[in-house]
Amino acid sequence: MNQALTNAVPEAVAARLDAGLAALDIAPDEGQRERLLGLLALLHKWNRAYNLTAVRSLDDMVTKHLLDSASVLDHVQGPRLLDVGAGPGLPGLVLAILKPELDVTLLDSNGKKVRFQRQAVFELGLTNVTPSQARVESFDAAPFDQVISRAFASLEDFIGLTEALLAKDGEWLAMKGKASDEELAALPDGVTLVERRALAVPGEEGARHLLTLARHTD
Repeated sequence: MNQALTNAVPEAVAARLDAGLAALDIAPDEGQRERLLGLLALLHKWNRAYNLTAVRSLDDMVTKHLLDSASVLDHVQGPRLLDVGAGPGLPGLVLAILKPELDVTLLDSNGKKVRFQRQAVFELGLTNVTPSQARVESFDAAPFDQVISRAFASLEDFIGLTEALLAKDGEWLAMKGKASDEELAALPDGVTLVERRALAVPGEEGARHLLTLARHTD
């Protein structure tokens, strides 16, 4: 990995990441920490030229992208994880760094965002991530154990668009700003809410939730 990427992140920003991960009870090894800082530096650099995200500052990227993504780590088992509407690779890249045993596929239709994903995978030396540029409706792959999204669409659309991509006993993981009862009431037949969990993202004042959904087993 390019050490210059890690060095591009100010110490105060790195300390913010360290404190946030500690608050989430996540203890990355040195290689994982360097990759997270490298991802942060790459995202900040590319964002100036390609407008990958509306979040501009390094401090805000730590909170709203890295820590937000890491907050669901305990709920991700995989082993095959599909990140739908991944944008610049979030949360998938963060999860792949922190859980190298995962096999992560990043799916997005936006060319510049997928180019960033590929560059990040290359520069960070990630061997467990596959970026894919396609619309979810036309994406064809073997079923995944878990499918995750970060405010990609309504629950109804998220499930409807990815139903064929989820393994028989798999789980949908929907990261939401709030857990909408209206969206839950509109779940397709045969799909049930397994868990609704509030996420405590260090430094984030807004509400964050993770909804775990699965097919009915009866």
